This record gives sequence, C-alpha cells and structure tokens, in this order.
Amino acid sequence: MQNKKLKDDFNLITILGPTASGKTVLAASVAYELDGEIISGDSRQIYKKMDLGTGKDLCDYIVNNKAINYHLIDIREPGYKYNLFEFQKDFFEAYKKIIASQKIPILCGGSGLYIESIIDNYNILEVPENMELRESLNQKSKEELESMLISLKDVHNKTEFDTKKRTIRAIEIEIFYKDSPIKRTSFPKINSIVFGVKYDREEQRARVTTRLKQRLDDGMIAEVQDLLNSGIKAENMIYYGLEYKYVTLYLLGEISYEKMFELLNIAIHQFQKRQMTWFRKMEREGTNIIWIDGHLDIQSKTKIICSY
Repeated sequence: MQNKKLKDDFNLITILGPTASGKTVLAASVAYELDGEIISGDSRQIYKKMDLGTGKDLCDYIVNNKAINYHLIDIREPGYKYNLFEFQKDFFEAYKKIIASQKIPILCGGSGLYIESIIDNYNILEVPENMELRESLNQKSKEELESMLISLKDVHNKTEFDTKKRTIRAIEIEIFYKDSPIKRTSFPKINSIVFGVKYDREEQRARVTTRLKQRLDDGMIAEVQDLLNSGIKAENMIYYGLEYKYVTLYLLGEISYEKMFELLNIAIHQFQKRQMTWFRKMEREGTNIIWIDGHLDIQSKTKIICSY
C-alpha cells in the first residue's frame, strides 16, 4: 500500500514512544505496508553485542516472513563513546540511501534528543576532547560538577549525572558550544510527520516491569558478563546506564539480585517518565505529535498511520 500524501507532503515518518510501548513492531508493520525502511533513533542500540540490555528485539523486524531493512543498529563496538554529532551524520547517510532506493524512511526510537535533532534540523558541532579542561574538572567533586552542568544548560537527560566522567564530558560539550560559532550543515531539510505510541500510566508501568523480567529470563545478566569478560571496563558498562549499570553492580557483588531488580525497575520507570516529559516538551515547542492508543491492535495502529 502506497500513500501519496505521505510521500509528497513529508519526507520522513517518525514513530516515537517511551520504552516498552511497542513502537518498533509498529514501525516495522508500517514499513511493510508502505515499502519503507527503518532508521533507529535509539542512543544505545548502535552497539554490537548489547542486545537484551538495549531492547533491540530484532525479531520485530520480521513481518509476514519479510525482513524489514533497518539502519543504525549494531554499527559500533561496545565501549565506544557515541555522540549526537555522529548520530546526525549516520542518520543522514542512511536517509539518503533509503530515499535513493525509492523507499520511505521511518525514524523510530525513544531517545528524545536524537529524534529532536533530526526533525528540528539541529546544527551540531563535533566536540573534540579538551584534556586540559578535563584534568581541571576532575579535581572537582561530583556535586560541584553537577551544579556546574546545571548552570550551563537545562538538564533533561539525568544519565549525564550517572558517573563523574560522563558529567565532565557533558560540561566539556557545553563549554565548547558556548565558545564556538555555529556552522550550518548541508543536510537535507526534514519535514516529518510524527506519531507517538502511549498507554495509560499504570499499563505503561506494568509493561516496563514485565519486559524487564522477560529480558532477565532471556539472559541479560549473561550478556553483561560476556561484555565484561571481553575486556570492557566496569566503569564503561556503568556509563551506559540503566540495565548495564545495575547488572554490572550486581556482577561486581555490590548489590544483591533482589536489590538489582528493584533499583533497575525503578530506574526504568523513571526513564520512561523522562521520555514522556521530553516528548511533551517537544509538543510545547511546536512539534505536532499524533498520539496513538497503545491498546489498539497492530493492524488498527498501522492503518491510522497509513491513512495520513
């Protein structure tokens, strides 16, 4: 099924939503109907071997025995420090390939900053390492660094406070932006129609907990152990936050399994709440998000998107 309005009025479909909202399976269904390809808008699914912890759910990309092409998944080695500038470049490389093949590009994910950088056409600067600044900041306490970062920007992504190293990098980026002229990019102008998937609060919370239990049953702890055994430092695993942070602490013997589950479950609930806060911010700032009731069956949700 091909929708002329989608193809003519917009050059991108965006499907967003909080974790465990079913956005990936919906994006794959839409891609099947519209002959599209998916570009992941997830900040952690770019890493190889980090599958269960990032919720890749690669089986969702098979629709009626057809494999849906996806991009920006498994493109970097674990331990690599990926950033927004690289994401924007990688996105547009994938986007141009999809457009050239006469397919419809579908951006799907829950990383609000990554998604917003595309649909709002951010001009991103590549931020080099400033070792002198890092050494100076490393002398400060974690609390001092957090206060400094808050003074430089409105902090929406609380994972920037997960480790001292991460907070220092965030400060380094903000100082570079402040002191550097903005360079216009030559990326294509994006005009995206944006859909969101959401459930009522209690249902969303239940889905998060159920999904966490399933991923643990499927071997998420073994996945993290294998990454640690491969030589990735525990500090780097903690840097990725959420599942990798708390499972690593459990494997280091710093917390019990029960405490790990409790803290991780709370952290993921808080994370999905921050995701929704970010999406509401996008709406206040002018992004029109067409919300779809998550309780609808996949055919009904797909039909809603394809009817535009």
